Amino acid sequence: MSQTNLTGGIPPHNLGSGIVALRARAGWIIAFGVLVTALGVLAFGSVLVATLVSVYFVGIMMLLAGIAEVGIGVHNKTWGGFFIWVLLGLIYLGAGISVLMNPVLAAGVLTLFLGAFLVASGAVRMFLGFQMQAGSAWWFVVLSGAITTLLGIIILAHWPVSSLYVLGLFLSIDLMFAGIGWIGFGAALRRHMHV
Repeated sequence: MSQTNLTGGIPPHNLGSGIVALRARAGWIIAFGVLVTALGVLAFGSVLVATLVSVYFVGIMMLLAGIAEVGIGVHNKTWGGFFIWVLLGLIYLGAGISVLMNPVLAAGVLTLFLGAFLVASGAVRMFLGFQMQAGSAWWFVVLSGAITTLLGIIILAHWPVSSLYVLGLFLSIDLMFAGIGWIGFGAALRRHMHV
């Protein structure tokens, strides 16, 4: 059975034919980008709702992971593997149910972990930047680490109140930038359509 590409024909065999197939869908790519950007703006308008949506998404993913791990455990041929997979699956299921039953508490825990992660990763980035050789762009790495650390400190300093808006704010910014990226990609395809 042969695969089909975006234009419904035979799949492309090289990069050039793949780009030609994408150019035919440039309008749809731009429309998708506009939709994703609009969702980002909508999420930015209500970061509390966007935070709850992101927490529910995490909870649902945990439930699905738990179901998958229990399924793997049931089909495992050894008792040790069975118990480990089923136990991990039940932990995921319990965590997913807890997240869905109390999304505000889950948002608080996730925000706390996010703030701590940003502080730690920023500090490591600054350390690595200072270890770089002179003459390289070490100060870019240090500046990036300092900004990341500062962002983590701000999140932690305003916790638990920050848990009501930080996840939603990150989601809305991500959606807006992703949408703008898709719009730019579609526009570039359309611009080079006759090249």
